Parts: sequence; structure tokens; C-alpha cells
Amino acid sequence: MKKSLLIIIAIISLQTSYAQKESAFGDGEWFKFKMSYSNWLKAGNATLTVKDAKLEDKEVYHVVGKGWTTGMIKWFFKVKDRYESYFDKKTIMPYKFVRNIDEGGHTKDLEIDFDQANNKAHINDKKNNTKKIIDTKPNIQDMVSTFYYLRNNLDISKLKVGDEVKIDMFFDEENYGFKLKYLGEETIKTDFGEIESLKFRPYVMAGRVFKEEESLTLWVSKDKNKVPLRIKADLAVGSLRADLEAFKGLKHPFRIVVNN
Repeated sequence: MKKSLLIIIAIISLQTSYAQKESAFGDGEWFKFKMSYSNWLKAGNATLTVKDAKLEDKEVYHVVGKGWTTGMIKWFFKVKDRYESYFDKKTIMPYKFVRNIDEGGHTKDLEIDFDQANNKAHINDKKNNTKKIIDTKPNIQDMVSTFYYLRNNLDISKLKVGDEVKIDMFFDEENYGFKLKYLGEETIKTDFGEIESLKFRPYVMAGRVFKEEESLTLWVSKDKNKVPLRIKADLAVGSLRADLEAFKGLKHPFRIVVNN
């Protein structure tokens, strides 16, 4: 009887442990965002897609992020961006990253292979036809995999308002200390209804694009999906806002507040 009870407890513990480690996303997840400039002018669209893939002999998720300008804006500042990340399904450590962008004539075409075992980034600059190897921090993330890593590993139950989360990220050709500040909970109005959300401030590099380090604010759904609902950015000139417009392939129920 005692052995049976111990076995039952062990099974429950394993099930609980598995549930806690359950991924926030999976194959087939897709988001579409509408972007507006200075809160009124339609600026463009962006999509994020997750698919199962195989990179050499590794089982990975292949995430593709696309962004492009539409309407009046594209006539004086055309943007066509494509980001790709191939990362391990269990650890969310990236093996390959692609950045192919054209932002008002500012272009980049980079392909980066990460050697996570030896902490190296092999950079292929296709635009300038150059290759180099740069040392990275252990367990380095790229700018796309960082978002998915946080969705899976950030323990909201232990976060207090003002807490900061730090992650080593590799951006273009350098190691970058990414920092995320938790601002608390907020119920926001969306195209789908009112959604309970978690509010964050990702710190960015001030300069050509962003006005200052605290220029970005992010809202994600307060459920197991951690869906990106809204992003606001204060730019060097004006402001940009991205709102979730459509989605499919969520792994968990999407919670919407029902008003009486």
C-alpha cells in the first residue's frame, strides 16, 4: 500500500513537473501585426511564423519574421525586412540566424551560424562578401530566439514590478546585454476584446532608430501563450505602434475578458 502511494505521488510529481515545462508555442503558430506611425498613419505589416524543421541532424524550430511598409509611408521610407532563426526545440538555443533588411536604403544581408559548444559566431556578410568569427557569451541568443526563450522560461509568478531580466544576445557582429524590465499587469483593449496582459520594457540601443534606451514598451497576454499583443516605440522621429491583428496555431486557450 505504501509502495502504491509512493508510485502515485511520483507520477503526480512528474506530471506537474512536465506541465510546468510545457512550451508556450509550437509548430504552426502565426501572428500578423498592423503597424501605425504616430498613432494614426498606417505604416505597414509584420508577421511571425513558427515551423518544425531540421537543421543538419538537429530538430529545430524555424521562425521567420517579416516586416514591410504599406500605403503612403513606403513612398518616402520603404522597409522590407526578413529575420530568421533556427533554434533547438528544448533549450531554445539558436544555431542559425538570418538578417536580410532594407530600411530606407539601409541594407544588411547577414547569415550567422552559432557554435554553442565553443561559444563562437560564424558571420557571413553576404552584402560585403566577408566572413569572420567572433567569440560569444555562453548560451547566447539571437534577437528572434530571445523572444521565444523568454516566453518559455520567464517565471511570472516570481516577478515583481521593477524587476529586470538580463540575457546575453548577439546582434549583427557583437555581444549585447539585453535587458527586460517588468512593469506590471494591465488590461488592454484589442481587436479581439479586452485582454489581461503583462507589461514589459525591453531596453534598446539608442541612436539611429530609437530615441533612447527606454523607447520600447511591450504587452503580452497573461496566459500560457504569452502572445505579443502590442508594441509601442518612440523613434528618433515620431512613434511606431504594432498591434496584433490576426493569429492562428496557438498552443493554449487565448483568454479574453468578458464584460458583464
